[in-house]
Amino acid sequence: MARDYDSQLLESVGVRRRRMRDALLFGVGRARRTADERLGKVFAGIAITAVLCAGCVGWSFLQHTLEKQRAEQEKLQQQRQALRYEAPAHSSGPEKGP
Repeated sequence: MARDYDSQLLESVGVRRRRMRDALLFGVGRARRTADERLGKVFAGIAITAVLCAGCVGWSFLQHTLEKQRAEQEKLQQQRQALRYEAPAHSSGPEKGP
């Protein structure tokens, strides 16, 4: 009998605390707001995830584009250096005519 009373007392205290916490957090319309807030949190989580994914894709695209430009610039610099070294070699000697 005493154990039954104790468990009922503990359960009622837990229910009261939960109700007080809900009243403090959600106000008068606490029963109506809980489902709406959960659904809102799900949509907010999906939106945040979509933004993060788009950011990752954008960052990857930016890195790929910059790497491509860097490779093209290096290629142009190598071509310019090759032309600089080849140009003096061709005009170093006197030209002989027919």
